[in-house]
Order: sequence, then structure tokens, then C-alpha cells
Amino acid sequence: GCVLVVSVIEQLAQWHNSTVKAAMERLCDYIPGKYQIMCHMSCCIDREMNADVVCHSLRLCKQDPGQPLCHLYSPPKLHHLCELMHPSTFIFLPLQKSFMGFSSVCAFPLLANLCEKIKYVLRNKLPFEDFDGDKFSTFPTLRGYHWRGRDCDDKNTTVYPGRSPDNWDAKSDSNCNGIWGVDPKDGIPYEEKFCKGADSKGVVLLGDSAGAHFHIPPEWMTVTQMSAKSFADLPMAFSDEFDWPQFSEITGFLNSTIGGWTDSLYLRLRKRNRCNHRDLQNISQNVYFSVNIAPCLSFSLARNQLLDNPAIVIYATIGNDVCNGERDTLAHMTTPKEMLSNVVQALRYLDSHLPNGSHVILTGLVDGRFLWDNLHDRYHPLGQLNKDVTYSQLYSFLNCLQVSPCSGWLTPNETLRNLTSERALQLSNVLKEIARSEKFANFDIFYMDFPLRQTAEEWRKMGGEPWQLIEPVDGFHPSQIAAALGTGITWQKALHEWPQVLGKENPFNDQIEAIFKDQGGH
Repeated sequence: GCVLVVSVIEQLAQWHNSTVKAAMERLCDYIPGKYQIMCHMSCCIDREMNADVVCHSLRLCKQDPGQPLCHLYSPPKLHHLCELMHPSTFIFLPLQKSFMGFSSVCAFPLLANLCEKIKYVLRNKLPFEDFDGDKFSTFPTLRGYHWRGRDCDDKNTTVYPGRSPDNWDAKSDSNCNGIWGVDPKDGIPYEEKFCKGADSKGVVLLGDSAGAHFHIPPEWMTVTQMSAKSFADLPMAFSDEFDWPQFSEITGFLNSTIGGWTDSLYLRLRKRNRCNHRDLQNISQNVYFSVNIAPCLSFSLARNQLLDNPAIVIYATIGNDVCNGERDTLAHMTTPKEMLSNVVQALRYLDSHLPNGSHVILTGLVDGRFLWDNLHDRYHPLGQLNKDVTYSQLYSFLNCLQVSPCSGWLTPNETLRNLTSERALQLSNVLKEIARSEKFANFDIFYMDFPLRQTAEEWRKMGGEPWQLIEPVDGFHPSQIAAALGTGITWQKALHEWPQVLGKENPFNDQIEAIFKDQGGH
């Protein structure tokens, strides 16, 4: 974190031909007030030193005995490095103790309360603002309606998205799809007239950081594009864990503000049947280690087997089980035996909670060799100004720090990349066999490969380059373009191979929109 912030400050000074102090003030003007934690560093940076040297001098970066010196930039000559790192070089000594005390972002008083809220939602995967406890919220972030359909009455636990209508919603909107009341012409409730027998169903994603749609805006690190507008979304991004599920491949519903466009399974299901409005849940998390998702489901999934509509559940942990930041990464990957146990346990839980007529789609793991092959020699946003940081350097830096999102794929070691993909294929085959052999009472089950190859082919036909399908800052997650293209490929596969999953098209969609157009907002 220190290296990234110092890099941006130094590049701002260079780009605007200003002092470091002026660059720091410029950055602080860009950033919303209580997020200006790095302003404490204003006296601690010298333009003659690269960010690695500054951060080691601040003791925010360190080299443990027996460990390599981790650096993002090419290191200066050894005698020069020692000279620069000597305390007499700096004028920040009175500040050092103060800044060190705030090395944890959450220690800052202005952010402490928000951090406590974020810790709550990280533990529970549930909305922080949920007054009736039905697992749905009227608040967007902190696992609110960016992640789940928006509640339309947060004081009534029997009113929430996805439930079967109460008395056909003749008097009020119990399922929050905006359709309620009685047609004065014939006395029939609108919900009964338009949605009865319409095969309404919601969509639930059980995923990892790719499903949550992790994204750090590149303009936060590209000084040639940086302005106050660049950081306008920082408070929202922070309280959504730097995820953007509202634009994601499975549960996206808002027009993208982070490039590309939004296309999602939810939006297509809603277009096919307007009665599906707001029936979505994104239960994903930013982790890079093997996760048994079943315990998380027990308190995160919102589905009543007796009262709610069926659901399409997408199980898509496309990298978690092979990705970790460990030096001996292969030893920490999920084994096929563990994968079988974890997934079957989760499916049994779903079978005891999903309404009859639901569907589950298991998505295979991605072949992450695509990342190194298409990015390693390109410049990272931090390296574009001076052509001094490639993705290969970034990956090595993160691996050295043991915080890489995926040591097995983000590495120059081709053998390791191949072994990681081999394990990913083994785990995908486990999922494929589960879909072929396991039977459940309340849902049918399907398997599909993660459509990376088809997505890349489609993007090439549109004149794009493969590297544009990868998030530019972390060099790891699918980009907004990849998410939108992936939706179309998944939809076509379902349409041709599993049409029963998608349900039939509602012939009353136009009438619903005409009558309830003012109640259709998400």
C-alpha cells in the first residue's frame, strides 16, 4: 500500500512539474475528506528516491531475516540504497512514530466506525443496514442492495424480493417486484393476472472475488488521467469491499460506470419475465484460499423453501481453490477429494433450503495461464508514465510479499503455471462428475466450463485485444468487458442446452412495464 501511494505522489510531482509537497496537496484535494489518510506522509518523500526506498525508510516495508528484499522498482546501487535509507536523509523523524501508529487504515478515528461495519459484513455476508432482519436492505453498500434485491419495506420481515406473493399482492407489494393492486376492469390482482404460472425464479451467485466483481479504478493510479472526479466513487468502493456486484456478470443491474457495459444473467431473466424484478443475491467473497462454502450459506442465503420462488444458483469459485499467496502454493491448493466433499456438502445444504423446481449450475475453474501470456510484458498503470513497471514486476513484488492473489499463475515459472492449470482442470472434472452423477430432490444440476476461450474469441471478432479482458490494476480478475461478454455466452448455452433453467418468456411483459413503469427502479 505504501509503495502504491508513494508512487502516485512522485508521479504527480513529475507530471505537474511540482514539488512533492504540492503533489501531495493535489492528491489530498482529489480524495474525499476522511479517506485522506496518506496525507500524513507529506514530509516523508524525496523525489530522488523511488517508492521502495521511501517505504523501507518509513519502516512500513521491511525485510525479515532470511527473506529477500521485496521491491517493485529496479533497486538503486547498494551503496546509494544504504545512504538513502539512513535516517539522516529524512526530515520526517517526528512524523515517523505518528504515521507508524496509523499503519492500519482502520486505526484512523474517522474510518474506525466504517471499518467495524465492514468487518461485520465480511463475517456474515449480510447487509449491515437491515432493520427487519430479512437479509435484504434499502441501503446500497455494506452488502446492501448492490448485492441483493432492494427491500421495499425494511420494517416488515415478510416483505422481501423473491417470495411468492401474499394473496396475489392485491393490497401491497410483498415480493418487491413492483407489481401489486387490483385491475379495476375485472377485479383480478395484477400479480395473479401477469405472474401466475409465469415460472418466476431468482438468481443466486455463490462465488469468489471474480463473481463479486473486484475492481480498482486504473485512474486512481494513472496520474495523466487523475482528477477529483477519479475518486468520486471511493467511499462507495470502500464500503463495498472494492467490489462492484451491481455491474457483475451474474447479478449486475445498473449501467456500468467503470468501463464497458453491463449485461448479466439477472437482467436477461428480468427481460424474459418482468415478474423476476429484484430477485437476486450475490453471495461472493474476496478470498484466495480454499473455501468450504456450506457454513457461509447457513446464514447468508435468503430463501424460504415454502414461501419463496425457485432459484437458479450459480456455483462459480473459478480460482479460489488453486489460488493462494503461499510460497509452496501447490501444497495449499484444494485436492480433488476436498473439492468433492466441499461441493457435495454445499449442495446438500441447498437441497434442504431451495424451493422445489430450482436449478444449480456448477462453473468450472478458469485456465489462468491466460493472465501471464497476455500481460507479463505490458506496462502496469503505475509504470505507464516512465515505462518502469511491467506486470511481471508487479507479480514478482506481490509474490515476494506473499500477498499474491495467485502465486501459481502470476509467476514467470512456466512449470508452476502449467501445474496450477493441471490442478484447476482436475477440480473442474470433479464438478463435471458431480453434475453427471449426483441427484437432488429440489433442483436439477448442470455443469459448464468457464467460457474464457469463447469470450476471448468473441472479443477478437469485435476488434479487441485479449489483455483488455483482464482488470488493469490487479492484473488478475475479469474486466467489465469480460463479464458482459461472458453473460451472452452463458445465456446462449443455457438457451440451447437447458431451456428449462431460464423459464418461459412472459407474454405480459409490455403490459407490466406500461402499468408499473414508475415502480421498476432497482
